[in-house]
Amino acid sequence: MGSTRRSFTEEYKAQAVSSVIDCGRSVAEVARNIGCNETTLGVWVKKARGEDSDPVDPAVPPNESERMELIRLRGEVKAWSCT
Repeated sequence: MGSTRRSFTEEYKAQAVSSVIDCGRSVAEVARNIGCNETTLGVWVKKARGEDSDPVDPAVPPNESERMELIRLRGEVKAWSCT
């Protein structure tokens, strides 16, 4: 017996997301109350907040300040892992 995939209207998604963003309720609480998977609601919230895309394009090489930051962080990691 296969599972059926539920679909949600854009209005339904918007109301659920609004409960999280505008009302300050947790994703877990809202998901539990509306009978939706927590991960699914989390994706909707991220998308609404504009967090659904990766801000770093791996095809673009790091600029000078990013390279310096990488060098500094790698040094910190190396020093921390050697203690």
